[in-house]
Amino acid sequence: MPELTHRRRLLVLAICCMSLLIVSVDNTILNVALPAMRKELGASVAGMQWTIDAYTLVLASLLMLMGSTADRIGRRRIFRIGLVLFTLGSVLCSLAPSLEALVAFRMVQAVGGSMLNPVAMSIITNTFTDPRERARAIGVWGGVVGISMAAGPLVGGVLVDGVGWRSIFWVNLPVGILALLLTWRYLPDSRAPKPRGPDPVGQLLVIALLGSLTYAIIEAPAPLFAVIAAVALVGLLLYEPRRREPLIDLRFFRSAPFSGATVIAVCAFASLGGFLFINTLYLQDIRGLSALHAGLYMLPMAALCFVCAPLSGRLVASRGPRLSLLIAGTAMAASGVFFAAFRAETSTPLMFAGYVLFGLGFGMVNAPITNTAVSGMPRAQAGVAAAVASTSRQIGQTLGVAVIGAVLAAGVSATSYTAGFVAASRPAWWVITGCGLCVLVVGALTSGAWAQQTARRTAERLQPPERDQAPSTASA
Repeated sequence: MPELTHRRRLLVLAICCMSLLIVSVDNTILNVALPAMRKELGASVAGMQWTIDAYTLVLASLLMLMGSTADRIGRRRIFRIGLVLFTLGSVLCSLAPSLEALVAFRMVQAVGGSMLNPVAMSIITNTFTDPRERARAIGVWGGVVGISMAAGPLVGGVLVDGVGWRSIFWVNLPVGILALLLTWRYLPDSRAPKPRGPDPVGQLLVIALLGSLTYAIIEAPAPLFAVIAAVALVGLLLYEPRRREPLIDLRFFRSAPFSGATVIAVCAFASLGGFLFINTLYLQDIRGLSALHAGLYMLPMAALCFVCAPLSGRLVASRGPRLSLLIAGTAMAASGVFFAAFRAETSTPLMFAGYVLFGLGFGMVNAPITNTAVSGMPRAQAGVAAAVASTSRQIGQTLGVAVIGAVLAAGVSATSYTAGFVAASRPAWWVITGCGLCVLVVGALTSGAWAQQTARRTAERLQPPERDQAPSTASA
């Protein structure tokens, strides 16, 4: 891709961030609308889980395929198709006549979304080649997640209370259309010099693994699907290393920072998915708040995430990922303890303190995940590395909603929904606490000097043999 001016690079960043905005806002708005959907469509807790997980599951299953496809046939082309499909899926979701139709249309959205975020991150990686510039750009990218967390509940609350839950999907239309027009005019095309070929067997194994695992958790007990998930995992571990061009290059995981970023992404986004799911139901179904007031209650969390995300990007650029990860893990674990041990939801000041801590932690975690995943890898594999990081996020959010929802449903099944909700949510909060502790421990173990040495060795193994190719730069 030819060298772009500073202004053009910023425009490319803005276009890519627009795609992230519509995907992220869609999830946060949907959480606020869950109680209204449940009442109109007559859905159970499991039904509400599927409205979220049908999207994140398809997204996680296709991200790596779309990342490698974009590397092969052109990132701009895949990006444009993704914008069209996501916008179309949003229209269909707003017209869904039943829960089953809504879940199906969410899957259409997800196919489009799978073409946006990893491809956009690959475009950013190839546009901002200087490590410090790239870290700052990723900080801005992470800040968009904060914007979505702040705007999503508020905009969703206004729309749900004033118009109805179907209107939450309308906000994607103007942003999607504008992003498509700007992409057509300003986004440069790029592709990998030596992209990998398709891996249909690996793709089917990924779909079987994630789909059966999610079903086994949400619809437990489902031992057959648990067995299918285990077989698919073993199949991936045995089959992928034998391929010359695998869907998942397991050599990436020889890098301790990359492996750590993958685990941290799963844990952090599992916490986020579970946190949003359980809080939305509590605030509206138990406290009796309107959708708008529930969004306002969660504004402290969103505000801290919005403020801390770009700060974390600057911190990663200047000092590396360790400090951001330590702060993130500590804050997220502390937030979980507030609710699990001290029943923070029963005291509004304590609940707000828990929200602030979670917003601080999640705001700090996103930039080091992304920067660590793509830094040190050859630029020719940027799409694949970014897709693995994005896949880890979606897997985390899928499992977070599935596990937290299953724990909650098991606790309230023996008693009334409202009377047993707080007690039933206690184990769920301990799960969220454990995820925060995992971020802390894994972040500390995979961000030191030894970990950086493994990253450099992995980059050397992955580097194509051409001597004239510019070497990749490992992140500090």
